[in-house]
Amino acid sequence: MILNLLLVLLQGPTAVVPEGPIQQGRIPVGIYGEVQAPTQPTGTSRSTFARGPRVTPTGRTGPMGRIQTPIGGLVAVRGQEDNVLTGIGLVDGLAGTGDTGELAKQLLQNLLKTQNVNISLQALTSKNLAVVRVEGSLPAGIKPGRRIDVRVSTIGDATSLVGGTLTMTELTDLTGTDVYATAGGPITVGGFSAQGKGASTTKNHVTVGLLPGGGKVEREVPTRVVSDHGYIYLDVKLGQDSFGNVVKITESVNRLYPGAAETQSDGKTVKVRVPADLPESAYIAFLDSILKQEVESDNLARVVINERTGVIVMGGDVRLRPGAIAHGSIVVTIAETPEASQPGPFSGGVTENLDRTDLEVQEENNGLVVVPGAVTLREVVDVLNLLGATPRDMISILTAMADGGLLVAEIRRN
Repeated sequence: MILNLLLVLLQGPTAVVPEGPIQQGRIPVGIYGEVQAPTQPTGTSRSTFARGPRVTPTGRTGPMGRIQTPIGGLVAVRGQEDNVLTGIGLVDGLAGTGDTGELAKQLLQNLLKTQNVNISLQALTSKNLAVVRVEGSLPAGIKPGRRIDVRVSTIGDATSLVGGTLTMTELTDLTGTDVYATAGGPITVGGFSAQGKGASTTKNHVTVGLLPGGGKVEREVPTRVVSDHGYIYLDVKLGQDSFGNVVKITESVNRLYPGAAETQSDGKTVKVRVPADLPESAYIAFLDSILKQEVESDNLARVVINERTGVIVMGGDVRLRPGAIAHGSIVVTIAETPEASQPGPFSGGVTENLDRTDLEVQEENNGLVVVPGAVTLREVVDVLNLLGATPRDMISILTAMADGGLLVAEIRRN
């Protein structure tokens, strides 16, 4: 075939193309016997940004009465905190989605040595194994033998924990010296992953799993409700930690037990004195009677925003001062379409990649909007909806309004 091609090139365009291998080969040939250049790619790629229609939720808009909240929903009893336990474990039984490095092999080798099995590192494979971090929460006062939930997450480059089983793992405190629980068993993953040579699909996060009841408590953490000096400390929970709530809790306890409660100087804790003649067996009943008391908690002027998810939460006492606002979203769309330029056969050229970029910038042209003052939560929502901004734009607007003094509220970012 090469000999016939050389004859065509030497004879020129008047030569007759011989029938046979030259027309059946991979080199494209024209009607005059000339060698044609390969067809260049003509495909294009697109990148678009679409904004869905604005949805206005409907719900109750009428005035609401005063909300009475039990003290137990506003405070946490000191000494009844959960304790975090951690450990490093090994997951086996994976369908080729495990770690590819040496870490899983070394951990498996150490595990086998505890069973008096000595195997060299080179004889082990790790494609069905994954090294994971194991974490559990030990509730206050839980007794040995009780079951707790355990969460596992990959440390190496394992792609999925679906179908895996956690080998027996010790869970220790932060010092790593005392074992408080053990964990092991099949892992529940809230998703799936399927992969082929040319495509793959994944639902939810498959490198983190849960073992419901997979942990067993081995040691109790000693806890006490009443301190050595005969006091119960009620710490106000995050999100309810206003001075008004602390004062109301103190007053409510004193109405039930005169002179028993006092507010700590930090403004976040209420100290309750236990009666000296109260037997220790009645401590829990005494505390329960306090936690069941209801108070009218403060409706805090607070705005909580999450820039990662675009979530905005407002408290009922948020206020707006009059002002003017202009906002305009900027959308930048970039599409990369690299093309490969191939030279013709025997031309002596080289293949090159040619960059092709499609860049589009779209900016909204909005004028100033006069924002009236608002003194109720419903008025605040109605005023902000006049701007027609998306939740992510609203985060920037609220931040700027707070900096400019228009928004009378505390902003917290998650």
